[in-house]
Amino acid sequence: MAIFGKIERAIAIALLALMGIVVISGVLEVAYVVVTEMMKPPGFFLGVEDLFDIFGLFLMVLIGLELMTSIEMYLKDNTIHAELMFLVALTAVARKVVILDAKSVDAMTVFAIAALVIALSGGYYFIKKTTAPRPGK
Repeated sequence: MAIFGKIERAIAIALLALMGIVVISGVLEVAYVVVTEMMKPPGFFLGVEDLFDIFGLFLMVLIGLELMTSIEMYLKDNTIHAELMFLVALTAVARKVVILDAKSVDAMTVFAIAALVIALSGGYYFIKKTTAPRPGK
């Protein structure tokens, strides 16, 4: 069974390295988009659509960083931290909300996203509540 642990660790390290490459690529993409959009006439001004695109890219990089942290914590503790997974999911939903075009989305999609945010927030709250140290113990 020790061989499976070594294989699992090698896979996690490979995923961490690949995620690092993806995050670095994402940072370069954000920098490129910001610089090229600011150089367009009239210069040093970003339109609302460009801001939404840039914020979406920023949040994607943050999601990648959170996933890297999750893999790193898995390598250290050999456990998956559910609290961190909820944060990654909440960040991903926040990204979707930021880049969402409110004019082209129907009401049911908005309600579904709201329900997802409530469910993830509730799950995060209960995990924090159960893992928080209790006074007197």
